[in-house]
Amino acid sequence: MMLKGIRVVEVEGLGPAPFASMLLADLGADVIVVHRPRNKSSASSDSTDPKPGLLDRGKRSIALNLKDPDDVDIFTQLVDSSDALIEGFRPGVMERLGLGPADCMATNKRLVYGRMTGWGQIGPMASMAGHDLNYIGMSGAATAAVSATESPYPTPTLVGDIGGGALYLVVGVLSGILNAQRTGEGTVVDAAIVDGSAHMMNLLLSLQQGSAESAALCSGLIQGAHFSRCYQTSDGKYMSVQCLEPHFYHTFLGVLGLNDDEAFTAQYDQKQWHALAKQLEVLFATKSRSEWESLFMNTDACVAPVLSPQEAHEHSTNQQRQVWMRSDGVLQSAKAPRFSSVDHTPPVQSPSPDEHRQEILNELKL
Repeated sequence: MMLKGIRVVEVEGLGPAPFASMLLADLGADVIVVHRPRNKSSASSDSTDPKPGLLDRGKRSIALNLKDPDDVDIFTQLVDSSDALIEGFRPGVMERLGLGPADCMATNKRLVYGRMTGWGQIGPMASMAGHDLNYIGMSGAATAAVSATESPYPTPTLVGDIGGGALYLVVGVLSGILNAQRTGEGTVVDAAIVDGSAHMMNLLLSLQQGSAESAALCSGLIQGAHFSRCYQTSDGKYMSVQCLEPHFYHTFLGVLGLNDDEAFTAQYDQKQWHALAKQLEVLFATKSRSEWESLFMNTDACVAPVLSPQEAHEHSTNQQRQVWMRSDGVLQSAKAPRFSSVDHTPPVQSPSPDEHRQEILNELKL
């Protein structure tokens, strides 16, 4: 495993922080998630043990009350034995518990303290609530996944929570660990979804700096040109089309029998995009998704079916690569990325809260 020997403590939370630590666990890190205690004698909603969460796969679990001095002592010793800590609370929460970066790094100077928020640790909105769409709306990213006639609504969580949040937190934590190994000094990683999702816009912005053709291509990506959108098929399903470059576009037209249609020859003429898209809507509605998939298979037209996770699991291409899997009946994606030196094995099953308490306490000699 690529991260064998790296220990990460995760404080139980929601959203991108547990996703980030799941990715680190998939890569071989020893991730210990500190769950909140569940009061089994209570009649509250916490009295029923929850099912193991998908995002806890590959982790170990211990339940600690971070307001209880004895449990705080266990937590502190656990952090002292770790390379990194990940938390996803609003700014100031961990400090009020006496477990902020200054507290934890005072006894573990090599610690990488990973913080996941929407707005960041500082700024006028830092303490405000928000969700994925709010963050990418503020960062400028929400406008980059819509057609010219639709309101901004990119795929939930992927652009913000996961792309701009969790993945940037993982990069930050791993960078901090590498630096600590070299210098002996830890660091605080301030990973904000608004920062990461803005950073991801640089590829599109770079196209605007190029030729008129690349600027038109950028507009096509954002506005949903006729060569960059999804079309509904006769069975109510969809095909994705994104033949951006002229040679791919030419192949696309060839499959459709449109190479001799003069209206389609000026690929980057933005005045024609809406009308051409309407023609393609009519054309794609004449066949089923499976029929279109067969026609475009083994071509460089840059066309593919739009699949649900269940359909993706069953598709022959994903079956061959084992992209999707089921564990205890739960559909989930396999580990990524892959390494030539490591077998592509299924992730370890998610633990029940507090499942590894005694094992962890033994390691801490408590």
